[in-house]
Amino acid sequence: MANGQTLILANAEVRRRAHRLIDLAPDRAVVNIRAEARSLDQNAKMHAMLSDIARAKPDGRVLTTEVWKALFMNAAGFTCEFEPTLDGRGVIPLGFKSSRLNKAEFSDLIEAIHCFAAEHGIEFTDPIERKAA
Repeated sequence: MANGQTLILANAEVRRRAHRLIDLAPDRAVVNIRAEARSLDQNAKMHAMLSDIARAKPDGRVLTTEVWKALFMNAAGFTCEFEPTLDGRGVIPLGFKSSRLNKAEFSDLIEAIHCFAAEHGIEFTDPIERKAA
């Protein structure tokens, strides 16, 4: 167990294995149980949607996909804190990483993007998104 174990608690047998590993773990071992991370498909979908929105320039806003992503993360309720730069000439956002979202949180983010697109008449170029709309 020197390199650790990662298990996905998908069924009763895996849960039993997790219990056994905990029972066998040395003192001061670390256990981290978290919700399933966002999928690569979700990530690809989000980036395609952000690209469509950036190209549409809603309300005349010419923004990068990264700026749009930060705006949608805020709209979906994922907030960040700001810290002054070392030279004191500005601030940087902290804690604004979509890669840290779990699947359910990422779904909320994609839903916020869908709502905005619907309100602004933006059609997605991804064929799957066109069917969903």
